[in-house]
This record gives sequence, structure tokens and C-alpha cells, in this order.
Amino acid sequence: MSNTQVLAASEPGGATSGVPCVPPVGERPFSAGEAEAAARMFKALGDPVRLRLFSLIASHEGGEACVCDISDVGVAQPTVSHHLKKLKEAGLLTSERRGTWVYYRVEGPVLASVARLLGHFG
Repeated sequence: MSNTQVLAASEPGGATSGVPCVPPVGERPFSAGEAEAAARMFKALGDPVRLRLFSLIASHEGGEACVCDISDVGVAQPTVSHHLKKLKEAGLLTSERRGTWVYYRVEGPVLASVARLLGHFG
């Protein structure tokens, strides 16, 4: 498990969502912590298998997919599990066990955070 922490965005009422809180790239220079959080997201998404898994989950009906629905990405199941773990550690996915299956979800705030990070230059 990583010994680094994901910076969490504050929601109304002071609760944290677990979504990496990083301002848009062109808004202002990143602090060291913001740069670390952004680098974790980019590193996780910088692997083609992870990017494919992330897009499969994000585009799946309801933004959620059972691991049994996303395992066909050209690598063995243990490798899929490794990549899903890395995406979770980066704060890009959440998971829930239901019986024998694990369901993965890309939360809306995560997609908004990634889009916001890059969207300033549009």
C-alpha cells in the first residue's frame, strides 16, 4: 500500500469526498501537495491498461462495472486486479463487494476533478 495520502476536496458542510483536490493547471502554480495529487492521477492514467479499465468503468451503464464485466483487456486477471488497485490508490475508483464479485465505480466528482484539472486551457 502507498504511504502517500490523497488530498481530499471539501464538500459543503466540511465532509471530504476522497476526490483529489487540484486546481486547473492554468489557474495558479500548484503547491507541492497539489502537484503530488495530480501526479498520482496522471501516473495511474498513464498506463494504457489502466486508462482502458478506467474508461470501461466510466462508460459502463450507471458508471459502475463488476470486475467480471471488465476483465477482458488483454492481460491476465491478477494483472487486472493490480491495475484496479492502483486506480483505487490514486483516488480514481471506489469499489464495493457484493457477494463474490467486486463492483468498481468512477464517482462523478472524480471525473469532474480530472476534467477541471485539464479544462482551463479549453
